[in-house]
Amino acid sequence: MKNRLVIVDGVRTPFCKLGSELAALEADELGRVAVNALLTRTGIDPELIDEVIFGCVAQPADATNVARVIALRAGIPESVPALTVQRNCASGCEAITLAQEKMLAGRGSIFVVGGTESMSNIPLLFKRAAAEKFSRLARAKTFGQRLQAFAKFRPGDFKPRIGLLLGLTDPICGLNMGETAEVLARQFGITHEEQDAFALRSHQRAVAAREKLAKEICPVYPASDLQSKKSPGAKPSAVITGDNGPRENQSSEALAKLKPVFDRRNGSVTAGNSSQITDGAVALLVMTEQRAEELGFTPLGVLAGYAYAGCDPARMGLGPLFAIARAETQTGLKIPDADLIELNEAFAAQVLAVLKGAASEQFARDHLKHPQPLGEIRPEILNVNGGAIALGHPVGATGARLALTSLTELRRRNLKRALVTLCVGGGQGAALWLERL
Repeated sequence: MKNRLVIVDGVRTPFCKLGSELAALEADELGRVAVNALLTRTGIDPELIDEVIFGCVAQPADATNVARVIALRAGIPESVPALTVQRNCASGCEAITLAQEKMLAGRGSIFVVGGTESMSNIPLLFKRAAAEKFSRLARAKTFGQRLQAFAKFRPGDFKPRIGLLLGLTDPICGLNMGETAEVLARQFGITHEEQDAFALRSHQRAVAAREKLAKEICPVYPASDLQSKKSPGAKPSAVITGDNGPRENQSSEALAKLKPVFDRRNGSVTAGNSSQITDGAVALLVMTEQRAEELGFTPLGVLAGYAYAGCDPARMGLGPLFAIARAETQTGLKIPDADLIELNEAFAAQVLAVLKGAASEQFARDHLKHPQPLGEIRPEILNVNGGAIALGHPVGATGARLALTSLTELRRRNLKRALVTLCVGGGQGAALWLERL
């Protein structure tokens, strides 16, 4: 029991919409800000850290193994190794659970884990044919050769491929993530109105929880010394202290006016009932229960169990059901055992499909090989502070954010147990059981 992973504390940057206040900061800088704030908040001696593990889906080309860059820039000793993990939307969860596995294997007892993502800075890409032309131009040695190489270009060569869209499209089923949500909306008979009602509730809860969520957040100064060096003469920007996704004036009427994005003729998934594309980072200090006692920490909670599972990539939004079922087999914990549930809001249709699937005996029998339904997910304990539709979904960081938010809410309400679960692009699900100590 003394080797159980406990989450001592955590902190995150504000989550900001693509192209907004955090767009000037790359994923490594966002992660650096979060880790620096974590070290300050906890007072942990960096020399005691055994390893840094960070999730990131779209690593910066100039900061590969972004966890290592984050660790060194945050002042963690160069003798401390660092590892970047990638499990799409569950990358932040993967960082936590990998630390648990390393602890159990005797490969360390104190870890800094988390996730970071700058979706604003996912690059535009040239097609291979255009890249070859640029290469020939770069190799040209004479003016005539350069002119000849340049003459090969056509207007279409300068049309980039959008890296963000490529990353959000599944290479196996050929659908982008929004299209997989449309599949679930049709399969489970989820209407546009139901999705909008869920989205509205996400915003209302996130707005109501702003004061609580602020305690998770560290301030970010976009015009930091690093950015000032990149842009000499840049004017200082205002400090960013909160999420910019939740809308106080969101209404069902405004949501109803939005047109479907992914199936324009017959669809129901809109920008308003989908998660926001977001920049942000999260850092958590985790360690064995024994080390926490020795160092005098009072942890937020413990990782009581977890599971990952695969499913049909075209229905990737159902991944939580498969992961929850596998976690139940491994831990004995069931949905009714949860006092709080954090189910990532990739899309309202996806969340509502999971709720219907969890309560369905037929789904349990046909797809989970389970003798009975997983259990009802009650609205009053689900995403009580809002979710990614309002707060945003920086894909590499979200899993760690869900863990932090659920544990702080357990302490706030004096409750025992939380279930954190996400769907994962590519057809997977993650489920983590967390308990307050």
